[in-house]
Amino acid sequence: MEQISQQLAARQPQWGLGRAGVRRDGRIPLRAPGQGRAVRLFFGACALLSAASLLYLWVDWPKLLSRAPNIGRSFVKLFTFDFTGFSATLSAFGESVSMTVLATIYSALLGILFGALMCRSLVKNHIAIGALSAVFTFVRAVPSVVWVLLVLVCLGFGPATGIVGLSVHSIAFFAKAYAQSFDDVGGDVVEALTAAGANRLQIFFRGILPAALSSIVAWFSLRVETNFSESTVLGMVGAGGIGFVISSNIQNYRYGRAGVAIVLVFLFAYLVETGFSKMKRAYLMDH
Repeated sequence: MEQISQQLAARQPQWGLGRAGVRRDGRIPLRAPGQGRAVRLFFGACALLSAASLLYLWVDWPKLLSRAPNIGRSFVKLFTFDFTGFSATLSAFGESVSMTVLATIYSALLGILFGALMCRSLVKNHIAIGALSAVFTFVRAVPSVVWVLLVLVCLGFGPATGIVGLSVHSIAFFAKAYAQSFDDVGGDVVEALTAAGANRLQIFFRGILPAALSSIVAWFSLRVETNFSESTVLGMVGAGGIGFVISSNIQNYRYGRAGVAIVLVFLFAYLVETGFSKMKRAYLMDH
């Protein structure tokens, strides 16, 4: 206890403490005063931005509240399941899963390549890294649906449009995420392998890539969920899949059929999240 008091007393100028690092009321502070001020500023800024946004949008609250019960009735209709045409729904669901798998795998492989080219431990040309980063920032800033619409002009309607459109946005996502994961490995691994005579390819494949594998799996699992959700939305604009089924059924007031499709989407997302979580825990236990 005496040692703890001495350590707190040594930090007295930083924390503004009294004798023996204790406040006048006898309590030991757990954070610096500046941290609490930063938190208050953050939440204050969020409150101001929320108020400004509401004023700018000019939401008609009486009208919104009067129609709020319609939301509950719509959900009741969705979950009054109608399995008519379930085979077509299942086929469209398989189409969306296939688009998600292909787009995610292709973009992850290219993302590893571009992530390596943006890794500061491997590439010393900061101008090239900055240029690649700027390009991928632009690609990420444009929503996936815009890329799909652009590809739609070239390829027409169908799953290929969804795969290419999802891949464009996903490559930019993986490039940024994987470059950050590779940089987080640290320079010690690179220095050790360089001292052992390894070239850059050996440094990457034998040092950086294995060390970052846990992060790679985590980012991959996150993107699988995102791509599947986006493929559902993109199906409503001509990319096919389960999204087209949901959109067409809702437009034709067949809410029960749309509800069945929505449940399939939920089950897939839940299974993906659970499966990748177990894989990551198993990997961490083995290492």
